[in-house]
Amino acid sequence: MRNLKKICGLVLLVATLGSCSSIRPLNVQDEFISSIRPLCGKAFSGRLVTSDPQDSDLANQPMIMHVASCTENEIRIPFHVGENRSRTWIISKQDGGLRLKHRHRHEDGTEDISSQYGGDTKSDGTPNRQEFPADDFSKSLFIRTNIPNSANNIWAVEIEAGKKFSYELRRSNRHFRVEFDLQMPIAIPPSAWGGN
Repeated sequence: MRNLKKICGLVLLVATLGSCSSIRPLNVQDEFISSIRPLCGKAFSGRLVTSDPQDSDLANQPMIMHVASCTENEIRIPFHVGENRSRTWIISKQDGGLRLKHRHRHEDGTEDISSQYGGDTKSDGTPNRQEFPADDFSKSLFIRTNIPNSANNIWAVEIEAGKKFSYELRRSNRHFRVEFDLQMPIAIPPSAWGGN
């Protein structure tokens, strides 16, 4: 009887170890998303750290990011600039990578014509930084709305856990970057226009 218990115990141990080996390890993009999840439900103040003349009207505006919604496959981050609550960044998991979209709404909640632009990752990136070149929808939108230079946009999101969250836009002759202090959460702001 003792030998039977030992054999059963050994079989159970082998089965358990075998099932552990089939657990998929986190990939780089899973790690990136996982590093944002602890921010869910919190808000942080930020500031413009670049000096592109195109952004002079934003330089002294208070900026807030609110990690308002987190599901298994999507994170929504309203980005408020002064009294303007029109913007929400949406980071989602897709087959083969991550996607960043920008939702813009008017104060009455209706969607702006320049909304849902963004792109998908083209590489694994790193656990701390992901880049999103403009996708075909965005390129068509930018051409249709008379801002063809934006068709070359590359957006990036960076996170330094417990320290800093950054949002960036780059293209030729254009650089916009905002950094948020993760060490000091602030009061939750009002919802984005039209809801988070």
